[in-house]
Amino acid sequence: MNELIKEPTSKFLKVICNSCKNEQIIFGKASTKVKCIKCGARLAKPRGGKAAIKAKVKAVL
Repeated sequence: MNELIKEPTSKFLKVICNSCKNEQIIFGKASTKVKCIKCGARLAKPRGGKAAIKAKVKAVL
């Protein structure tokens, strides 16, 4: 049977900063540069669709 309501393809990600090991939740399809709120290191950069994640992904929420 076909689904009438599709699941979203976008997810939130819990990532760990490579520099300071801070955990932060970011959007998987970020349209702007995402920086760590603690040290300012780049966690993700936009690529048109899904963002290029530069940090370690701990969980998909």
